[in-house]
Amino acid sequence: MQRFVWLLLLCGALVFVQCDGRSPTEKNEDPESTQEIAQQEAPNDGSPQDTPQELTSSEERQVETLPTESLPTDTSPQDSPTTETTPETSEPRPESTPSEGSAEPTPERSPERTAETTPEISPDQSILIPGDPGQGDIAIEIHSQRDRKPISPYIYGTNQPDWQGKSRNLTLMRLGGNRWTAYNWENNASNAGSDYFHQNDGYLGGGDTPGEAVRSHVQKAHQAGASAIVTIPIVGYVSADKTPQGDVQNTPNYLQSRFHPSLPQKGAAFSLPPSKTDNKVYQDEFVHWLNKTFPNATTDPTRTLFYSLDNEPDLWSHTHARIHPNPVSYAEIVQKAVDYAKGIKAVVPTALVFGPVNYGWMGYVNLQDAPDARQHGDFLDYYLKELQKAHQQAGKRLLDVLDVHWYPEARGTQRITEDTTDTANANARIQAPRSLWDPNYQEQSWITQVIQQPIRLLPRLMDKINASYPGTKLAITEYYYGGGAHISGALAQADVLGIFGKYGLFAATLWELGQTDHRAIYAAFASYRNFDGNNGRFGDISIFSQTSNTTDSSVYASTDANNPDRMVFVILNKTTRTLTASIKISHTSAFQKALVYRLEGTLTAPTASPTLSLSTTNAFLLSLPARSILTVLMQK
Repeated sequence: MQRFVWLLLLCGALVFVQCDGRSPTEKNEDPESTQEIAQQEAPNDGSPQDTPQELTSSEERQVETLPTESLPTDTSPQDSPTTETTPETSEPRPESTPSEGSAEPTPERSPERTAETTPEISPDQSILIPGDPGQGDIAIEIHSQRDRKPISPYIYGTNQPDWQGKSRNLTLMRLGGNRWTAYNWENNASNAGSDYFHQNDGYLGGGDTPGEAVRSHVQKAHQAGASAIVTIPIVGYVSADKTPQGDVQNTPNYLQSRFHPSLPQKGAAFSLPPSKTDNKVYQDEFVHWLNKTFPNATTDPTRTLFYSLDNEPDLWSHTHARIHPNPVSYAEIVQKAVDYAKGIKAVVPTALVFGPVNYGWMGYVNLQDAPDARQHGDFLDYYLKELQKAHQQAGKRLLDVLDVHWYPEARGTQRITEDTTDTANANARIQAPRSLWDPNYQEQSWITQVIQQPIRLLPRLMDKINASYPGTKLAITEYYYGGGAHISGALAQADVLGIFGKYGLFAATLWELGQTDHRAIYAAFASYRNFDGNNGRFGDISIFSQTSNTTDSSVYASTDANNPDRMVFVILNKTTRTLTASIKISHTSAFQKALVYRLEGTLTAPTASPTLSLSTTNAFLLSLPARSILTVLMQK
């Protein structure tokens, strides 16, 4: 097994970008003009470079300690018809239009055993050596005793849940976005910010019952067996009223008359219900109310509560200019993180706190050109170091999860986060998840033009964690790869979920950015969470898996902690042609059958294929339809 060392030298400063706008309906992102990228080409999506693009409404964009395990070796042939694995200097090579609704593959049988009576045993831990499956277009290797690591249950999340429909069997919901920055839990008022005229209103619902806008969503998530991330406002002010009179600045002295100060700690006994006449809102009292309302959340890991330190503070001066008109500084955001995290943990000592919830690449690098960026350097490095110092001073951890948002900037004919599904955009979208990990893949985007190297997002962020605040988990609480109703969107989503599990992400929640119904994306979720229509799920232990060609295919494998012989793996065919996979599985016992479920073309859920009977020890050939996702359940 070839091993890669995770602690790689970072080349230059991180340079990320993305925007968030929130009134539950959409999201867009552009890098702001900064000196670091002054000579670089900004994303060409029609928005000015000096101001983040204003978002309308449905938007929002996780991960834990990345393992120091091996990465798949890229042995893609140089004449591969899809995007090259070496740094790109031009558009991805065009492929023919994918064949929607490809015909069901004819299952392949492995070569018959000849004179084979007892499987060969490996000297290491009685592992059966797999037989020869025969020649295929790609070679897949799986080993159940190598690279074993838990898969976090919180990577299968969304910001827009529908627990009786598309979100069935998902594990995490996030209440986040621009709308929650000025949320007043005492009366459920909020401010739309730049999403809708900077207006105070009751958009989040809940009436006048304290916390009801939160309680109803958390209760539904818990009833569905899922956990929830709740946003704790830390900007300093929350909406006082729900009077929809347009921009609050039309009211004289609006900051005092239309908002209340929001404080991290009350410093006095909590009152439930809270006082609505003191003209102050206390966030530790909000946490106290949550803890009283959901007392089992601290003991039930499947129905727990996490606490997020606001949303995208790097954009406050744009999205919430009425209450925070000046760009936030490094020092300010660190101090707010310390103050509010202390308030949370004073009430719920076991709470996991997420922060800083950056909007994208430039937020990671310099907090969107913060006034003290030149003084302190890379923002995430500074943030992690200062939170570690605060940990030492407080005698306890205050930040548990480094939380960022990630909307890929990769482009075909357009940015891949769009709904566009032409050949170039589909190809770019399908390859884009490789920027999460692959040291040999350089996408076409303004980010790679700036840093002149592969993005390697997860190892890059984990390098920072390991250097500045070891033990901090990692989360991506907003992300979206586009193509919500197209097989290219399904392939990207399935690849992303496999990467999140394989490389140790702690939590992740999708933000539905496109204008489609996202049926393909949620079908990809089902490939991991309900592949047989009967709650069939990917395992909770990641194991070694490797493909010979990471351009044309991906593979992710698992077993169950409570049943090591239950093996499930997911294989992606990213090409527009049928491929044959030559599969070899090293395991402690012999499998007899492979149950195969495929997602391809216009299918909206995985569909069962004929069961394969293995005639060679833990080895077989498997036909992969063009642009398909296959979930395979091995049986003894």
